[in-house]
Amino acid sequence: MPPVIPSNPDHDHGVYGISVAAELVGMGVQTLRLYEARGLLEPARTEGGTRRYSARDLDRLRRIGDLLAAGLNLAGVAMVLDLETENAQLRAEKRQQWLKTAPIRARRSPGQTTSDTE
Repeated sequence: MPPVIPSNPDHDHGVYGISVAAELVGMGVQTLRLYEARGLLEPARTEGGTRRYSARDLDRLRRIGDLLAAGLNLAGVAMVLDLETENAQLRAEKRQQWLKTAPIRARRSPGQTTSDTE
């Protein structure tokens, strides 16, 4: 029995085979294999080992294509992708910190400084 694929899969769920993914991003199947071998992406695998690409993987492949078109080599692409991932993580941490302290800021009266509440 074939696997059940949700009609609206989440962004991280691998649903596309390699040939479909390659067609959707306008790249060759061997190119996708090369990018995986170079560590630029890691698609999900079925129990049998078949690659399954998610919408997030397709976005990453498009970003790789954009960076290559801008003149970067694969090593440069890897560095940019790593920096973008790190930047996104730092922004998420900063947002979480802000959300944790938002109730404290909201309880202060207008014009009240941090030293006024301590």
